[in-house]
Amino acid sequence: MTNPDDKTIPDQPMISLALMAIAVGIIAGFGAVGFRLLIGLVHNLLFLGQFSFIYDANEHTPFSVWGIGVILVPVIGALGVTFLVTTFAPEAKGHGVPEVIDAIYYQQGKIRPIVAAIKSLASALSIGSGGSVGREGPIIQIGAAFGSTLGQYIRMPLWQRTTLIAAGAGAGIGATFNTPIGGLAFAIELMLPEIKARTVLPVTLAVAVATYIGRYFLGTMPAFNIPALTVPDQHIANPSILPFFIVFGVAIGLISALFIWALYWSEDQFELRFKNPYIRHVLGMLTFGIIIYLMARQTGYYYIQGVGYATIEDILAGRLTGGMFLLLLVGLKLLATCLTLGSGASGGVFSPGLFMGAALGGAIGGIVQWLFPDWGLNPALFAVAGMAGMIGSMTGAVITGITMLFEMTRDLNAILPMLLTVTVAYAVRQRIMPPTIYTLKLLRRGHNAPQGLQAAIGDSGIMPNPAEEPPAADKDGSSGSTTLKMPQG
Repeated sequence: MTNPDDKTIPDQPMISLALMAIAVGIIAGFGAVGFRLLIGLVHNLLFLGQFSFIYDANEHTPFSVWGIGVILVPVIGALGVTFLVTTFAPEAKGHGVPEVIDAIYYQQGKIRPIVAAIKSLASALSIGSGGSVGREGPIIQIGAAFGSTLGQYIRMPLWQRTTLIAAGAGAGIGATFNTPIGGLAFAIELMLPEIKARTVLPVTLAVAVATYIGRYFLGTMPAFNIPALTVPDQHIANPSILPFFIVFGVAIGLISALFIWALYWSEDQFELRFKNPYIRHVLGMLTFGIIIYLMARQTGYYYIQGVGYATIEDILAGRLTGGMFLLLLVGLKLLATCLTLGSGASGGVFSPGLFMGAALGGAIGGIVQWLFPDWGLNPALFAVAGMAGMIGSMTGAVITGITMLFEMTRDLNAILPMLLTVTVAYAVRQRIMPPTIYTLKLLRRGHNAPQGLQAAIGDSGIMPNPAEEPPAADKDGSSGSTTLKMPQG
């Protein structure tokens, strides 16, 4: 809720807000670059015993020089993460985005500045030591924390401070994935309490600046290279393919709901059975270390460690096939992510979602290809649709899922399959698991929050009052109403 004196605080001029948004974009852009370098340093030191910042997540990590000792690499990361989180910033634990949403709707748009620093270090340790988490959650929280800090340092009303938070979050997405439209869509769908020119413009400026910085230092290539899809639309030549994406969307929706449930169930089990945070996280990551060691011994690659982009690249390029093995990877990635985040790691959920969507898509696409060999189907089409479906369904940000995967692959041939898969997956997930992977964490605190795109309608509205009793949650974890009245500034 706005402070009693909030309406007396004059708006900052639009030019001032725009300049502050550019500053947020600069910090988010350099933050994304620095965060990538920090992950590379930690990863190379712990896995390879080398002092180097160069790390290409789209290439498989060589077998560790420590041999069986690689089992302890995630444990070392766990010790560092637990120390940082418990000592300096408990908000840095987990995937970060729920904390940003909570700050917007229940904490007056206030995020402690130290969160950005601790989140960077803790997440770099989690990812660099092999933890099954992504880098988007941390950079979202880093960018949002700077936007909040700037909004607290300079006197402004709440709507402008929350706009800067959304600008930082969207800028982080744009810079780390090289997806400016996806970053803007993410901020609009999940972060902005009101959708107007005065809020969208600053976010757009921040995203554009951050993405430019990311491209300048990290390159302009898309996140994934799939030249095999640069052929005429397969679903145009064979329209019978399209119904398969409806069925596939159902499968993605089910996996998405399972992922949300399993993640929070594992977190509850770790906290219930192990009260000491060090023991909790060490045991989780020790188990994870054993899994990746056995995986490397049996297959030659770790596959499920880290962000998993090398495995995704293999699936998209057709180097990794075999339906049963891909389904095994889906299950192992789900288990690995639950062990990592459930026991107390710091990192995002986008990358595990992308991994599971790609692996499930590769498996189902391979089956369809086997059933109808004359269609000339490329299973990568299902993999791309699966990645978009997982992002859109588990976060509730349907437009973000579609636009991000288009930008990450830059192939228009997958647009129609993605549209079908994402919307069906979202509907299925929402039906059996109403809260998203972000809002469920807030509902468990008794905090209601919007589920996806919310627009300011009418001429008045207020932010939810954190001092008041929030809407009671239904038995399924959803609240009676998730639509909030939005501020008009």
